[in-house]
Amino acid sequence: MPVYLDHAATTPISGPALAALTQELSRSGNPSSLHGSGRRARLVVEQSRETLAKAAGAHFSEVIFVSGGTEADNLAVKGLYWSRNSADKHRKRILVSTIEHPAVQDTVEWLVAHEGAEAVWLPVDADGVLDLVAYRNALDDDPESIALVTVMWANNEVGTVQPIAEIVALAAGHGIPVHSDAVQAFGSIPVDFAASGLAAMSISGHKIGGPVGVGALLLGRAVKLTPVQHGGGQERDVRSGTLDTPSIAAFAAAADAAVGQLPEEMARLSGLRDDLIARVRSEIPDAVLRGSMEHRLPGNAHFTFPGCEGDSLLFLLDMAGIETSTGSACTAGVPRPSQVLLSMGLDEDTARGAQRFSLGHTSTKNDVDALVAALPAAHAQAKQAGMAGHVSSIQTAATQDVQRKPVGKL
Repeated sequence: MPVYLDHAATTPISGPALAALTQELSRSGNPSSLHGSGRRARLVVEQSRETLAKAAGAHFSEVIFVSGGTEADNLAVKGLYWSRNSADKHRKRILVSTIEHPAVQDTVEWLVAHEGAEAVWLPVDADGVLDLVAYRNALDDDPESIALVTVMWANNEVGTVQPIAEIVALAAGHGIPVHSDAVQAFGSIPVDFAASGLAAMSISGHKIGGPVGVGALLLGRAVKLTPVQHGGGQERDVRSGTLDTPSIAAFAAAADAAVGQLPEEMARLSGLRDDLIARVRSEIPDAVLRGSMEHRLPGNAHFTFPGCEGDSLLFLLDMAGIETSTGSACTAGVPRPSQVLLSMGLDEDTARGAQRFSLGHTSTKNDVDALVAALPAAHAQAKQAGMAGHVSSIQTAATQDVQRKPVGKL
């Protein structure tokens, strides 16, 4: 079996979530139906809503079920913008950090291109932490023109955790709502929606041991939001569509399990992460850890390897049975540097040498041992290949290797 070190992308389904999913898949009933099966399904949905709300520090009425983090981000950013702009056409500015997930960045850019929005891109420091001075200045510059602020709770690439409480407090002084993509944070570190003061917060099931295809937008009870899609009026008339009872039940079970053992799991993963970081630095002295060490997700270890193409290293590690990520996009086979790393001040060549090792609930010391054993040879070969024109040949070799193996990359 391959060693899986890409939990930030998706993590294996947990036992409690799998049990809840299979139980509900064996039943039927639309939770909007009035007959017995429908009422039973509705009861499961509402119990799951209460479980999820408790895990996230929210009131049950603030949980809006959606298909995942991307939909939650779209609904929050578009919905808040439309609602605020409709109430006052002067509200066109969206304050957004430069390290957001594409689900937020692309949504903001769409609003700029099609809805007349104006994006104010907020810089970060070398660790990926929001520049609060620049943020404060942006808020003070005509606050009446700001529709919303959106800053992720924790970065999906380098694992840096943002000062959400301070971000919200500064915006609150001007009465401006703040949305946060908390997909990476929820279930990994303590997250309390009520205490945060956020207007809206996005979370996702498959990042915490739930199934793919379910998530939630936590939306304050007094927050007005324009729906993105229309239909049956489910979910407070904010998100229409038939509710996926089995996935919702599994999502709630995963959240309950993850949050219930959060202190112990944070300590365990932090220990594995610190061991991984120390041993990678020992084996590859020129490897550079990226992101804040003080304010970091417990399962994230993100490095850049000078003179080494990240995609080359990924495929070579994959051939050795170690599954990792560059944390950046690759379109049409052309390596592209991570926008997150560029925003942190790295040049393109340095950013292209990225590799993210992310740990999760199935990770063990043996996984770290396997990575450390395979990394030196893979790194040496990737560095020998250099920074340009070598990814396609290595990818072809990796594909052929996987085809020869009885167990390949999933």
